[in-house]
Amino acid sequence: MTGTIKTQIRAYGIKVLLSRHPEIRKLKRENAPGFHGNKFWTSSWLLMDYFNRRGFPERANVMEIGCGWGLAGIYCAKKYAAAVTGVDIDPEIFPFLNLHADINSVKIKTLKRSFSGLTAQHLKGMDVMIGADICFWDELVEQLKRLIVRALRQGVGLVFIADPGRPTFDKVAEYFQKKYDGEILDWTTRRPRTISGSILKIESH
Repeated sequence: MTGTIKTQIRAYGIKVLLSRHPEIRKLKRENAPGFHGNKFWTSSWLLMDYFNRRGFPERANVMEIGCGWGLAGIYCAKKYAAAVTGVDIDPEIFPFLNLHADINSVKIKTLKRSFSGLTAQHLKGMDVMIGADICFWDELVEQLKRLIVRALRQGVGLVFIADPGRPTFDKVAEYFQKKYDGEILDWTTRRPRTISGSILKIESH
């Protein structure tokens, strides 16, 4: 055993820098993300595992909403040559996303918008919408429901939202299960450690 402190992890072909990594510490001194944006959210790994096992469309136009550090979108860009737009309400998070895009050798567009601020024009031309750990407040439930409906009406063919199982997520998932034949999948990945949660999958017909 060595005394080396672990500063990064790798899974699904994606490299992630941990909070103690010098580059992350530097960014945290220069930026002050709000909305829990000071870390990456683990439900991103659920999406990666799902796509790795079940497949994902090649070269799709992908929007990652509430993207934070953008790990799920970076995975889609790296493995499936997706054209990814990372959307977040907090622009202070984008340096963390850009750093991870750089170290994973992909390009990610960024867009500062809230859920309610994403218009039909923003959504037009998107094939897939993804999100991880994005429904953590009560007031986000209706905003997320309206956004997903707006996306489906604009021709977004697939929506994937992952979450550890918050009651707020359950409200959104149950709505789309009833109204849009959405699937709620219990999911567990063993990489980079054991992580369990749920994935809401909605496929437009």
